[in-house]
Amino acid sequence: MTIFHQAVLIAIEKDGWHITHDPFFLKLNDIEFYVDLGAERLITAERSGQKIAIEIKSFLGASAVKEFHLALGQFLNYRLALKQLEPERTLYLAIPKDTYQDFFARQFIQNSVAEYQIKLMIFDSVKQEVILWKE
Repeated sequence: MTIFHQAVLIAIEKDGWHITHDPFFLKLNDIEFYVDLGAERLITAERSGQKIAIEIKSFLGASAVKEFHLALGQFLNYRLALKQLEPERTLYLAIPKDTYQDFFARQFIQNSVAEYQIKLMIFDSVKQEVILWKE
């Protein structure tokens, strides 16, 4: 659990999501995964709800590049597991707005996010609010 776990949980609830899993456990064959959160939002009474999973990263370590490498690998593995177990669920990487504005503004990181089709949820940890859902 990251230091931002509670802030993200509150932020997505404020944004209209219902937390369904904390953490979101997946087991694929003999591998177990623990994505930080699972949530859903009902669109209308007639249609099925939107489902998401969120992996929260702080990027507070000594090397943001190393943290990005770890987050990217984790994200790709979680997305592959979700594709097989719950293909209707969309995975997001949750990052603080400061990290998004500083580190994710770098061209190589933007290229990686685009290449690997990483969906981002940017949050304000102080206000505990979602700033942006970036597809």
